[in-house]
Amino acid sequence: MTQLHDHADAPTSSSPTLSPTSSHVPSAGRRTPVSTYRLQLGPDLTFDQAIGHLDYLEDLGVTDLYLSPILQSAPGSTHGYDVVDHTRINEAMGGREGFERLATAAHERDMGIVVDVVPNHMGVPTPLYHNKALWSVLQQGPESPYAAWFDGTDAGDEGILMPVLGARIGTVLDSNEITLERRVVPGFEDAGEQPVLVYYDHVFPVRAGTENLPMPLCVAEQFYRLAYWKVSDEELNFRRFFDVDTLVAVRVEDPDVFDGTHALLLDLFRAGHIDGFRIDHPDGLADPRGYMRRLSMATGGAFIAAEKILEGGESMPDDWPVAGSTGYDTAWRIQALQVEAAGYGDLGTIAHVITGDIPGSLADVIEQAKREIATTSLFAEVHRIATLAHAICRADIMLRDHTFTWIRECVTELVIAVDRYRAYVVPGEPASQESIELIEEAAATARGRLEADYHDTLEVVVDLVLGREVGSQGRVQQAVRDELVVRFQQVCGAVTAKGVEDTAFYRWTHLVALNEVGGAPDTWGLSPDTFHAWLSQMTAEWPDTMTCGTTHDTKRSEDVRSRIGILAQYAAEWRALLTKLHPLAEAVEGHTENLMWQILAGTWTPEGPIAQERLTDYLLKAAREQKLWTSWTKQDAAREQALTDFISELYGNDDVMGAFADWYAFTDASARVAILTRKTIQLTCLGVADTYSSTETTQNYLVDPDNRGPFDWDALAGLARTLDGREPQTLAEEKFHLTREILRLRRRRPHAFVGPTATYRPLPSSTGHAVCYARGTDVVTVAIRLHRSFAEQSPTQHAVVLPAGRWRNVFTGAEFDGGSASLTELVGRYPAAALERTGGGDDAADADADALASEFTAGGPIFRAQPADPARRGRPAAETEAESSTESTGLLGWLSRRFFERGDTGSVPVHQPTPTDPDTLADPERDHRA
Repeated sequence: MTQLHDHADAPTSSSPTLSPTSSHVPSAGRRTPVSTYRLQLGPDLTFDQAIGHLDYLEDLGVTDLYLSPILQSAPGSTHGYDVVDHTRINEAMGGREGFERLATAAHERDMGIVVDVVPNHMGVPTPLYHNKALWSVLQQGPESPYAAWFDGTDAGDEGILMPVLGARIGTVLDSNEITLERRVVPGFEDAGEQPVLVYYDHVFPVRAGTENLPMPLCVAEQFYRLAYWKVSDEELNFRRFFDVDTLVAVRVEDPDVFDGTHALLLDLFRAGHIDGFRIDHPDGLADPRGYMRRLSMATGGAFIAAEKILEGGESMPDDWPVAGSTGYDTAWRIQALQVEAAGYGDLGTIAHVITGDIPGSLADVIEQAKREIATTSLFAEVHRIATLAHAICRADIMLRDHTFTWIRECVTELVIAVDRYRAYVVPGEPASQESIELIEEAAATARGRLEADYHDTLEVVVDLVLGREVGSQGRVQQAVRDELVVRFQQVCGAVTAKGVEDTAFYRWTHLVALNEVGGAPDTWGLSPDTFHAWLSQMTAEWPDTMTCGTTHDTKRSEDVRSRIGILAQYAAEWRALLTKLHPLAEAVEGHTENLMWQILAGTWTPEGPIAQERLTDYLLKAAREQKLWTSWTKQDAAREQALTDFISELYGNDDVMGAFADWYAFTDASARVAILTRKTIQLTCLGVADTYSSTETTQNYLVDPDNRGPFDWDALAGLARTLDGREPQTLAEEKFHLTREILRLRRRRPHAFVGPTATYRPLPSSTGHAVCYARGTDVVTVAIRLHRSFAEQSPTQHAVVLPAGRWRNVFTGAEFDGGSASLTELVGRYPAAALERTGGGDDAADADADALASEFTAGGPIFRAQPADPARRGRPAAETEAESSTESTGLLGWLSRRFFERGDTGSVPVHQPTPTDPDTLADPERDHRA
């Protein structure tokens, strides 16, 4: 087994023009993962239970365990991101001793440990005393040793807002719902009995000397402010994780706070138990670059992956000393490779018919959603920035005519207009050109939405946000100015996250496979040339970044996205199907309905639909995130019940269920190609490849908590043993086989995938339906895309040019010489191939390979193919009616008969694939029921 602790002894590359030159690799002597396997730890998967699965993971080919947060979280936490104690390892997982046992057992197998770190926030648990640091601050105020950890604790502040009351404070006090009691507080037993304020399950400390005051005065004199829960939208005085009141932000930019929150993790790192770190939500931090530098220095340059959400063409900040991102930037591009651009017209048309929207752009939907967030759930955060800016202006004779209302309007519009999570402006440093361009472009957008009287004020706000000198010479109130610079960037990230991913992406339902964390739903289709160019650049600059297919945060698992994504290949048929189904869902709001049909198709299994309860829970959550007819804070119980009832009726409708069963069969060959090629590309194209828990086989996970539950480890181990003795027979087995073979290949050939020799070289092919590339000198990947249109061509006539040498398909065992090779022969029974170099080919074959490769000019097209018709992209429905109307044959003919032409017997004909159905590239005996 290979162990990668540094890259010093890595072999040299034969492709220097594409070799990584980046400094974004772990330091010499620090381990670089080759592949990771994400474990969602908790009561259902403890450290000791994880030890029991190490033999399976080792057989799978995994080189490193990637653990969810391991520090002590709030009672009952199912995810670990609500840390309450940085000095303890989670007791429900097995505590420090259990973690060290797991680390030792993993290292004995030469498997590393990467842990998820949550530096941005802590949990506000119920009861609150589980968070000792926060309890101390609420009890002692500015005198607490933890006072610097949180906002709202400075002398003169009214105290941290605690918006936990079910009614206004006056009503609660009149009803005597808050009581003063004496208790021995868990975790503070040494203090004996102490006075506490109790409100149902909530327990709060009492400031010394106030326990004998009348209740209203006692409550008023605390170092915190008890308040009605709705008050937080307007008067919150502490930073939180997005709009979650139960996650309070931590000032980790303070060196003492960093030390206090990271001491245990660094101790475990120095002891050899931890090898690398994944950093949660870095854009929430006051100084992300400073944090990464501090962590990198504390670990001597350990592997660090940052969960940075990159929008569109945005790149990782080059001055962060990290290996890269956690992989969302790669994930959306792999998805886009399998999206047929010509399907946009039909899918857009049916989306507009169902939702009732006036046709518009995704940008319009995002603007509206961000505006709603900035003026409602995150109003308090935006208001705070405006308050800071107004304070600066009021104190400066040159600026004081800019009123609070004008400032707040300008701040709001600027926050909405920033098209990504944030800029990176550090107080005391000149803003980078990239940050200046970002803010000024946002200002240009905001200016178009503001009245002319506001434009001068907007210029002042822009200057303040960028840390420029504005107003009187000498920069009065510098500390306030610095805080404004930081707060603005933090709020931009929160508004973008809640407005885009958690609102707009639930409303824009044209093709929800694209609406993923860090996704780009406005990119319909991605050419291999564009994909190759991006990967070539990434491999040069970020060779050890991560790739992912599914994570604990994805809205839908990789396989669900693949099945939904192929709707674009069958857009006319899907439009016709929904045209018939839509009248059945008159009681369902249109955005929720269109999402529902896609989720039903994407999660369908050989046995039928997902459990009714799972779909119901998902759609209720999705509808609340849409915020169109119900929401988390204003739930419409009657309509939610109506949706629940409709889903129940839907599951009892044999015609609807039969239609989706036949849709599954009709599109299964294309779905198979999309699922298997996605996994093959994700595991070979770039950097450190992650496999999320159990996604080595097919899974139809939806958004959390659906994707964070336990799974059957014994079944996976049994599948591994079964496939040791026979060929895969189902899609689930095929995905497992491909995943295992690639992970084992990565372990055998680590330098082809990570480090300075992990080059990326596109390979020539005769069709744009193939994605072909070489990693280093010893690995080649060949994958089919857009199966339906590919199958309608002459697949056997296409070729790929392999590098010189002798190559073995690790999926099938077939061997090939370098040079021109038949595409279908290379992939064999699968739609993709991972080839491993086994030696040199014969001289003639090598010469042929070199000659063919030299025909392609660097930077030019890597294939020759007929592009999709760009005119189809936005064509109105009327223009595509004729070509979309195919209801007399195939699936749609059957569908018409099912819904409209049933005879008196009520019998329903069973769909049989027509001669025009695309054939699978697999062995014709393959079981399609996977």
